[in-house]
This record gives sequence, structure tokens and C-alpha cells, in this order.
Amino acid sequence: MTQDVKEIFGSPGSPGNAPPAPAALTAKVRTLAPSMTRSMQRVAEAVAGDPAGCAALTVTGLAELTGTSEATVVRTARLLGYPGYRDLRLALAGLAAQQQSGRAPALTTDIAVDDPIADVVAKLAYDEQQTLADTAAGLDTAQLGAAVAALAAARRTDVYGIGASGLVAQDLTQKLLRIGQIAHAHSDPHLAVTNAVQLRSGDVAIAITHSGSTGDVIEPLRTAFEHGATTIAVTGRPDGPVTQYADHVLTTSTARESELRPAAMSSRTSQLLVVDCLFIGVAQRTYETAGPALAASYEALAHRHR
Repeated sequence: MTQDVKEIFGSPGSPGNAPPAPAALTAKVRTLAPSMTRSMQRVAEAVAGDPAGCAALTVTGLAELTGTSEATVVRTARLLGYPGYRDLRLALAGLAAQQQSGRAPALTTDIAVDDPIADVVAKLAYDEQQTLADTAAGLDTAQLGAAVAALAAARRTDVYGIGASGLVAQDLTQKLLRIGQIAHAHSDPHLAVTNAVQLRSGDVAIAITHSGSTGDVIEPLRTAFEHGATTIAVTGRPDGPVTQYADHVLTTSTARESELRPAAMSSRTSQLLVVDCLFIGVAQRTYETAGPALAASYEALAHRHR
């Protein structure tokens, strides 16, 4: 069933999916590298690290440079979302041109135990900015638009998330509630599944999981999928198991993980950006009802802020 479901919705490199823009290439490499073979990782790291140099190489030259094969280079290009190596070379040339236009070199953002607090602030701020920029560059706006349309028309929306992703799920549901949408956040896996059983066509289920492999999130999403609900995955792993049961996949990016900066920190930042995009999109589409609902919620709480 897994392969059948995958074939229905395609994969990042499937025909009909537009190749990522040059600015999204580095983010794509960062997102997909953990799931690649070691040889494919060498190719991906080479093109992200030296786009100008790699853009000048033939497929044979890049294979020799990375100690891999031409087939590995082509497979890597396709996994990154490009139909072939020629398309990847064009993206590399575009990325190199952007970098040569004067953008400042990246900071070294590893946080040490003895870093002064001012350095911690600067490094975290840079990482947050980079994570947001990478997520925005890599976000598929066609998928986002389809997800917004489904949410705007939904009879009911259930959102699943565990841990830090559970906090993001709560943030989305409280935003939707304030504009008159019926939404529920579930961090208890048993309750999530028993509620997913009640979903049907016209309902929406959203799974938020950075790893894309959190079983407690995948199970209710699969249940919702099997009962006919429109399903959405917000994940940092577009090839992860959760996407097998997602009609729409919204990919997030994260900063490089370190001892003092776990993945949950930067993944939350990118997830919140996607959640805000979903909320604003729904508010725009339903403004005739969302506007008065939001005004009413402000008015109801106004006396608490005097």
C-alpha cells in the first residue's frame, strides 16, 4: 500500500513538479542530506559548497570530483528536485551569481558552552533568520495554496503534533479558532486516533513532524487519510513516512543541529512560519467571516489589556 500511495501523489522529482529555485538549493540539500546515501551526500555537499565550481563541470567531472558515478550524480539531481543534471547546473549557475552579488559570507554559528551571552544572541538570531529564509525559499506555494483552500472549506480541522511540534499544533488551532474555524490540536496519540476515525471527506487533518517518522503523528494521519479527509504534512523530511498519507506536503528547513541547539529549536521556527502562512491564507479566503470573528475576539479580551 505504501508504494501505491506514493505513486498517487508523486515525489519531489516527479514530472509536473517545478524544480526548486536556485535560492532553495542549499536548503534542499540541508533538508534531504540525512536521508541520502553517503555517495549522494558527497555530491550534494559539493554542489552546495561550491556552486560556481560545480556549475562548470560536466556530469562526468562532478562524478570524478566526488568519487562517485555519473548515475549517482543524476540520482542526486533528481532527488533535489531537478529533472536532470543540466537543470541542476543551471540552478548552480544562478546560485553562484546570487552569491557573487555581494551577499555576506555565512557566520559560524556553533554555540559553545563558554560563549558570552551577546554571542549567543547573535548566533541564534542568524540561525533563525537563515532557517526562515531557507523555509520560505523551499516552500512549494502550489502545495501551500491547495492546503489553504482545503482548510478554508473544511468542516473541521484536526492537527497532530508531539513535543515541540505539539506546541506548533496548538498555535495553529488557536489561530483558526479566532477566525471562526472549528479546529482541535491533539498531542495524546490515543485521542488523536479516536478523533481521526470520525473524520470524513470535507474535513482536514494536519500532521506536524520534523523527522517525518513520528509514529504517534503518522498513525492518526493515516487513519484520517483512510477515512477520506484531506491530509497535510508539515515536515522537514519530504521523503519521510508521513508523506505517504499526505495529500499536500509543506517542507520546512532547519539550522544545523548542535549540542546546545537541538533540532526541535530550529524546526519549531520553520514550522511556525508555515503555520502563519496557512493562517493568513485561510483568513484571506474567508475574510467576510474571519474579519468579524477576529474583531469580536479582540473585543472580548480588550478589558483584560487595560
